[in-house]
Amino acid sequence: MATMSGFSIFVVALVLLAVITVAFLVKTVPQGYNYTIERFGRYSRTLGAGLNLIVPYIERVGHKVNVMEQVLDIPSQEAITKDNAGVKIDAAAFYQVLDAARASYEVSSLDQALVVLTMTNIRTVVGSMDLDQLLSHRDEINERLLRVMDAAASPWGVKVTRIEIRDIMPPADIAGAMNRQMKAEREKRAAVLEAEGLRQAEILKAEGQKQSQILAAEGRKEAALRDAEARERLAQAEANATAMVSEAISRGDIQAANFLIAERYTDALKAIASSHNSKVVIVPIEAAALAGTVGGIAQLTRAVFGEEAVEARRGGGSVPASGRTGA
Repeated sequence: MATMSGFSIFVVALVLLAVITVAFLVKTVPQGYNYTIERFGRYSRTLGAGLNLIVPYIERVGHKVNVMEQVLDIPSQEAITKDNAGVKIDAAAFYQVLDAARASYEVSSLDQALVVLTMTNIRTVVGSMDLDQLLSHRDEINERLLRVMDAAASPWGVKVTRIEIRDIMPPADIAGAMNRQMKAEREKRAAVLEAEGLRQAEILKAEGQKQSQILAAEGRKEAALRDAEARERLAQAEANATAMVSEAISRGDIQAANFLIAERYTDALKAIASSHNSKVVIVPIEAAALAGTVGGIAQLTRAVFGEEAVEARRGGGSVPASGRTGA
């Protein structure tokens, strides 16, 4: 019975040893991680994601390294700019482990080393820039920090992917002065825009007046041309009428001469009546005066054409050539 009990204990111990051996033999690495394997305390190899086998009791897992991109919070710190302005800077760093062995054995504490390295380089970059440049060139700061950090972390098997400056806080008095400066600058910009608007409005107004004057001048020119054309046509018509009357008179037509003289007489009366200097106008409208006027016209006709022309006109004959010649 005792022998059976000892044998049972041996079997149980053997089974336990086999289970422990299998547990040490098989290693499952999750996705996004790399395991470093140490043989008798010395780095041997790196296990990737999936099912892996190691030598039990001789090899063991040294470090479980996260190879995914990670974010590192950089604590807020005080820094002095090139123009001696104190600022408070808050940043964040993004990195990824490319070589698990170097990240495990080349540096003691990777996260702490990256934090210290980032803070030191932030102070260096801030100290080389003025406050205005620091506030307006964040992209340039991020680029400079990334370039320096990536070069410094490369021996550790780490790739620094991004450096982001989250906040830059100047002192309260400087912030107040900057706010007043920004307000003055915006007021200046508003005044300049308003003046530019008024200038454009005046230019457009002047352009409108110019176009209006040009159109008015063209209208006056067109009106003058039309008026001159009308006067020319009127003068031509008067000349034609005068020529016709003159031709009729030359043929001995006494009525044409009487018409011409009466028309000139009537025009003279109109001119006298429409004169601004005339206060009282006496027009001979009685029958006796008008008869006397007609008689005067007849006498004038006789003096011009002679008695034969008058008699011939009364008899319906033509004016003799001698009478026309004497006229």
